[in-house]
Amino acid sequence: MRRLECLRAIYKDLDSCVVVTIMGAVAAELQSLGHRPNFFYLQHAMGLASSTGLGLALCVPDRKVVVLDGDGSLLMNLGSLSTLARYRPANMIEIVFDNESLLSVGGFPTATATGTNLAEISRACGISQSSTVKTVSEFTAAFSGAMQGKELSIIVAKVEAVGPSRYVTDLTLLENRFQFSRHVRGLRNT
Repeated sequence: MRRLECLRAIYKDLDSCVVVTIMGAVAAELQSLGHRPNFFYLQHAMGLASSTGLGLALCVPDRKVVVLDGDGSLLMNLGSLSTLARYRPANMIEIVFDNESLLSVGGFPTATATGTNLAEISRACGISQSSTVKTVSEFTAAFSGAMQGKELSIIVAKVEAVGPSRYVTDLTLLENRFQFSRHVRGLRNT
């Protein structure tokens, strides 16, 4: 399955969520579907999407927070899983697009290419709602269940190591930071 297929399948549901993406392909593909003020493209901070998502989930507990992460990024900050398990934000969904490579920086294999299982690590940290999916229908069902659920969820989506055809953006990173900040402040003031 391809990451872009997964993003297309859930795109309409992201409208009501606070969304954080990692750098590179995930951010480019999400933005290619259409930018929204509730999307934050976390550039130049590889490994910190799950931590950023945790902070947001604790700040806006009445809103679903969806983190669009990658295997390389999560592996760089694997300790975030134990921190997520400690705080257990019921409104957070962590989606890990596992293509078994550092695609955005040359395609080098990650530890998941040689057997590391991120869903099992999540469960071992204490996150019981951790699953691995391999088809778009499995992904959509897992996401739907997490959206309806009331507990922290980790969805590891095994995707092909294929990136976007281009990395063009019409939105500057500085503009995104301020726009997203205004959006979150608006949520907190309502």
